[in-house]
Amino acid sequence: MRYHHKRRHHAAGFGRGKTPYRRFRDRFDDITGDRRIYRSRRGILFGVCRGLAEHFGLSVFWVRIAVLLIFVFTGFWPIGVIYIIAGLVLKPAPVVPLQNPADQEFYESYTASRESAIQRLKRKFDNIDQRIRRMEHTVTSRDFDL
Repeated sequence: MRYHHKRRHHAAGFGRGKTPYRRFRDRFDDITGDRRIYRSRRGILFGVCRGLAEHFGLSVFWVRIAVLLIFVFTGFWPIGVIYIIAGLVLKPAPVVPLQNPADQEFYESYTASRESAIQRLKRKFDNIDQRIRRMEHTVTSRDFDL
């Protein structure tokens, strides 16, 4: 008893910190959370398997093995068509991690319509250009005094 003095004894696996239940719950929250599934830019074929593995926190090797086994046992039609559709429907992962909702919204608009994203960027830089011109005009005017 002296070794357990002032220590709470926890049943195996249900102590403080990460428990098996907590890890399952974290993984479930990741699945149902706000994160989106993207195709990986570093994938072999469309990046679907790597994108799924990164999203769910699994090994890419095992995801590829599972897809290959399903492909072999069901034939090309079900998994092959689903894989190709997923490769065409899923958006590629952002090059730079998204920091805030504004970045997320811009990335979504960019992947949905590149023309509208380019117009948005053009308007933003035109606005910045106008502000710089006004500042230059103010600073270079004869009324400006340091």
